[in-house]
Amino acid sequence: MKRTLIITLEFPPIVGGIATYVDQVASSLSPERVVVLAPKHNNAKDFDKKKLYKVIRKNLYFPPFLWPRWIRLFFQVWRIVKKEHIEVIHVHHILPVGYIAWIIKKLLHIPYIIFSHGTDIAAAGAKKRKRFLALTVSLQAESIIVNSKNLSLRLLTVLPHLSKKVRVVYPCPDKDFFTPPPKEEIERLRHVYALEGKKVILSASRLDYGKGYSHLVRSMAEIVQDVPHVVWFIIGDGPKKKEVFASIIQHNLQNNVRFVGEVPHNEVKKFYYLADLFVLLTHPYRGKEEGLGLVFLEAAATGLPVIAGKSGGVEEAVIDQKTGMVIDVYQQHDQIKKSIISLLADPDAAQTLGAAGKRRMAEEFQWEKQIARISDLL
Repeated sequence: MKRTLIITLEFPPIVGGIATYVDQVASSLSPERVVVLAPKHNNAKDFDKKKLYKVIRKNLYFPPFLWPRWIRLFFQVWRIVKKEHIEVIHVHHILPVGYIAWIIKKLLHIPYIIFSHGTDIAAAGAKKRKRFLALTVSLQAESIIVNSKNLSLRLLTVLPHLSKKVRVVYPCPDKDFFTPPPKEEIERLRHVYALEGKKVILSASRLDYGKGYSHLVRSMAEIVQDVPHVVWFIIGDGPKKKEVFASIIQHNLQNNVRFVGEVPHNEVKKFYYLADLFVLLTHPYRGKEEGLGLVFLEAAATGLPVIAGKSGGVEEAVIDQKTGMVIDVYQQHDQIKKSIISLLADPDAAQTLGAAGKRRMAEEFQWEKQIARISDLL
């Protein structure tokens, strides 16, 4: 394997699907051949110590009053490439990091691979200048890796010249998710959160646009009329937190909601095993769609049935009527309540969906299989 530099703007302990995906890709490679360049973070020291690969933390951009801000990152990459004898660069996001890799290739003849996560595709398609830069950068890449077939189609809609370069590498749940935590830990949590005799719904994501929390709040207000012993766990934080809280209070759901907040990725597993059902009503928002949804894969790995909102690559993560249910939250809003109540009322049906999802994760969503798709590039 070549000496590899991975450049990312999102990396643990930041919580999120992209950060986790980058860490998982790095962890699946030969650690002695990998260097990760990531943003500084106050709580990064303990995380970085546990990694077998090398992590370099830097302030990647100049302050806003200095332009172009990415010049600082360019010089950091230049020094690392020289010092670490880098042979290939992995960049996460086409712009702006890909532009730096393009310059490095021109100057030092170091090839690069682009990992695109979806948000950069929307940005690239927004303006002609960015579309031109994205195309220039992408055409010189060895390959462009996306996390779903749907994202591949969206990328080719914006940049159709790239059809021969695009490959799909799905994210995968950590192997640890397949094994339940000790029963004593789950029982302790049930006691702490007063869950005796309760049915538990779990949602885990950034509280942001396109995650469907307002839709689920409205549905929960109706669901508690039929299932008064239901409890909804929310794990995450984000810009819509206050709005979600206000809506919960408006619908008198305080006694049915447990807001946990942001949870480190290595601690979130126990909440999946605490739940009876995972629900996240993702939906398109202003041209942005879900890339795939790592949380859907994690829920499946723990054996949870999933109810997901139709958006982007979600239907590749959740197979409708086989490993869960996929609902168009705009066109099928009435189905949200019906689907949740039906699975809470029918544990056998829920268990069948959950078992099928877990089996699919074990058979298809393993890093050994996914990385093999790009082994010729490594």
